[in-house]
Amino acid sequence: MTEKFSHFDDSGRAKMVDVSEKPASARIAIARGQIHMQPATLEMVREKAIPKGDVFTVAQLAGVMAAKRTAELIPLCHPLSLSHISVELELDQALTGVNITAIVKTVSRTGVEMEALMAVSMAALTIYDMVKAVDKTMRISDVRLVEKHGGQSGDVYND
Repeated sequence: MTEKFSHFDDSGRAKMVDVSEKPASARIAIARGQIHMQPATLEMVREKAIPKGDVFTVAQLAGVMAAKRTAELIPLCHPLSLSHISVELELDQALTGVNITAIVKTVSRTGVEMEALMAVSMAALTIYDMVKAVDKTMRISDVRLVEKHGGQSGDVYND
């Protein structure tokens, strides 16, 4: 089986994949992740009692901003015009933490998986940054793509 890796040229150097011949289509990616914390910390987040401010609002904005700047941070990622980004945060008592979900949409020649994953990751890191003075034991986990729609590879469901 001979496979050619798409991010390497014939000399083995890294390259951006040429997607100019692919048709543009509607693309959607959904990613999820979690941040675990102490029960008292979760209650402080719920009550908006964290000294740095409203954790959810800042984390949502950070996730949106990160999705928009993904190509600046991941070297071979295509810059995309995104048509929709949502970052949803949900307190979870059973988890003792926060569930993070990002939905990213575009019409393009390439998918938005990296943008959705970046949004979840940055939202989690922002929560960590805002809450670390109160809880040094937080843990970010399970950042993953859960759905992808559009493109040649079709629909993917991972959750």
